[in-house]
Amino acid sequence: MLHEKSCGAIVYRKYHGNTEILLIKHINSGHWSFPKGHVEKGETEVETARREIMEETSIDVIIDPTFRETVTYSPKKDTMKVVVYFLAKAKNVDFIPQEGEIAEIRWVDISYATNILSYENDRTIVAKAKNAIKENH
Repeated sequence: MLHEKSCGAIVYRKYHGNTEILLIKHINSGHWSFPKGHVEKGETEVETARREIMEETSIDVIIDPTFRETVTYSPKKDTMKVVVYFLAKAKNVDFIPQEGEIAEIRWVDISYATNILSYENDRTIVAKAKNAIKENH
Protein backbone atom coordinates (compact mmCIF):
# COMPACT_ATOMS: atom_id res chain seq x y z
CA MET A 1 0.00 0.00 0.00
CA LEU A 2 1.39 3.37 -1.04
CA HIS A 3 0.90 6.30 1.35
CA GLU A 4 0.82 9.91 0.16
CA LYS A 5 0.55 13.09 2.20
CA SER A 6 -0.45 16.58 1.12
CA CYS A 7 -1.01 19.79 3.04
CA GLY A 8 -3.06 22.86 2.23
CA ALA A 9 -5.44 25.35 3.74
CA ILE A 10 -8.79 27.01 3.68
CA VAL A 11 -7.59 30.49 2.74
CA TYR A 12 -9.91 33.31 3.80
CA ARG A 13 -10.27 37.06 3.70
CA LYS A 14 -12.72 39.59 5.08
CA TYR A 15 -14.46 41.47 2.29
CA HIS A 16 -17.11 44.14 2.94
CA GLY A 17 -17.85 42.55 6.31
CA ASN A 18 -18.22 39.05 4.85
CA THR A 19 -15.86 36.10 5.00
CA GLU A 20 -14.74 34.77 1.63
CA ILE A 21 -12.63 31.68 0.97
CA LEU A 22 -10.38 30.85 -1.93
CA LEU A 23 -11.43 27.93 -4.13
CA ILE A 24 -9.38 26.46 -6.94
CA LYS A 25 -10.38 24.30 -9.89
CA HIS A 26 -7.77 21.77 -10.98
CA ILE A 27 -7.12 21.39 -14.71
CA ASN A 28 -6.71 17.60 -14.55
CA SER A 29 -9.78 16.64 -12.53
CA GLY A 30 -12.04 19.67 -12.98
CA HIS A 31 -12.86 19.47 -9.27
CA TRP A 32 -13.24 22.50 -7.01
CA SER A 33 -11.27 22.31 -3.78
CA PHE A 34 -8.62 24.16 -1.74
CA PRO A 35 -4.97 24.84 -2.55
CA LYS A 36 -2.81 21.90 -1.43
CA GLY A 37 0.13 19.75 -2.47
CA HIS A 38 2.64 17.07 -1.57
CA VAL A 39 4.97 17.41 1.40
CA GLU A 40 8.59 17.70 0.28
CA LYS A 41 11.47 16.14 2.21
CA GLY A 42 12.39 18.15 5.30
CA GLU A 43 9.26 20.33 5.25
CA THR A 44 6.81 20.76 8.10
CA GLU A 45 3.07 20.54 7.36
CA VAL A 46 2.73 24.30 7.76
CA GLU A 47 5.68 24.99 5.43
CA THR A 48 4.15 22.69 2.80
CA ALA A 49 0.77 24.41 3.03
CA ARG A 50 2.30 27.91 2.68
CA ARG A 51 4.51 26.88 -0.25
CA GLU A 52 1.71 25.12 -2.12
CA ILE A 53 -0.71 28.04 -1.66
CA MET A 54 1.96 30.42 -2.99
CA GLU A 55 2.80 28.13 -5.95
CA GLU A 56 -0.82 27.50 -6.95
CA THR A 57 -2.26 30.98 -6.34
CA SER A 58 0.55 33.54 -5.68
CA ILE A 59 -1.17 34.38 -2.39
CA ASP A 60 0.89 34.66 0.78
CA VAL A 61 -0.86 33.57 3.96
CA ILE A 62 -0.69 33.54 7.73
CA ILE A 63 -1.45 29.97 8.81
CA ASP A 64 -3.34 29.15 11.98
CA PRO A 65 -1.79 25.83 13.09
CA THR A 66 -4.42 25.39 15.83
CA PHE A 67 -6.98 24.60 13.11
CA ARG A 68 -5.88 21.24 11.67
CA GLU A 69 -8.29 18.93 9.87
CA THR A 70 -7.40 15.77 7.98
CA VAL A 71 -9.07 13.93 5.14
CA THR A 72 -8.11 10.39 4.17
CA TYR A 73 -9.12 8.77 0.92
CA SER A 74 -7.95 6.37 -1.77
CA PRO A 75 -7.26 8.23 -5.04
CA LYS A 76 -6.38 4.96 -6.80
CA LYS A 77 -6.01 1.25 -6.10
CA ASP A 78 -3.41 0.44 -3.43
CA THR A 79 -2.92 4.12 -2.51
CA MET A 80 -4.03 5.91 0.64
CA LYS A 81 -3.77 9.68 0.74
CA VAL A 82 -3.92 11.93 3.79
CA VAL A 83 -4.53 15.64 3.29
CA VAL A 84 -3.95 18.02 6.20
CA TYR A 85 -5.82 21.34 6.03
CA PHE A 86 -5.12 24.42 8.10
CA LEU A 87 -6.91 27.74 8.26
CA ALA A 88 -4.99 30.59 6.60
CA LYS A 89 -5.60 34.31 6.39
CA ALA A 90 -4.66 35.88 3.06
CA LYS A 91 -2.01 38.63 3.21
CA ASN A 92 -2.78 39.65 -0.39
CA VAL A 93 -5.92 39.02 -2.45
CA ASP A 94 -4.82 39.17 -6.10
CA PHE A 95 -4.22 35.64 -7.35
CA ILE A 96 -2.37 34.20 -10.33
CA PRO A 97 -3.35 30.60 -11.23
CA GLN A 98 -0.39 28.22 -11.54
CA GLU A 99 0.07 27.50 -15.23
CA GLY A 100 -0.67 23.92 -16.24
CA GLU A 101 -2.20 23.06 -12.85
CA ILE A 102 -5.02 25.43 -11.98
CA ALA A 103 -7.91 26.12 -14.37
CA GLU A 104 -9.67 28.76 -12.27
CA ILE A 105 -9.51 30.50 -8.89
CA ARG A 106 -12.39 32.25 -7.14
CA TRP A 107 -13.03 34.13 -3.92
CA VAL A 108 -16.48 32.99 -2.77
CA ASP A 109 -18.62 33.78 0.25
CA ILE A 110 -17.98 31.06 2.83
CA SER A 111 -21.71 30.31 3.03
CA TYR A 112 -21.89 29.76 -0.74
CA ALA A 113 -18.74 27.60 -0.99
CA THR A 114 -20.61 24.39 -0.20
CA ASN A 115 -22.54 24.82 -3.47
CA ILE A 116 -19.29 24.83 -5.49
CA LEU A 117 -17.06 22.32 -3.71
CA SER A 118 -16.89 18.90 -5.37
CA TYR A 119 -16.48 16.71 -2.28
CA GLU A 120 -18.49 16.19 0.90
CA ASN A 121 -15.26 16.06 2.96
CA ASP A 122 -14.43 19.60 1.81
CA ARG A 123 -17.93 20.87 2.67
CA THR A 124 -17.53 19.46 6.20
CA ILE A 125 -14.17 21.24 6.62
CA VAL A 126 -15.69 24.55 5.43
CA ALA A 127 -18.36 24.28 8.14
CA LYS A 128 -15.62 23.77 10.77
CA ALA A 129 -13.54 26.62 9.31
CA LYS A 130 -16.56 28.93 9.37
CA ASN A 131 -17.00 28.32 13.11
CA ALA A 132 -13.28 28.77 13.81
CA ILE A 133 -13.20 32.09 11.90
CA LYS A 134 -16.26 33.35 13.82
CA GLU A 135 -14.70 32.42 17.16
CA ASN A 136 -11.10 33.52 16.66
CA HIS A 137 -10.60 35.85 13.73
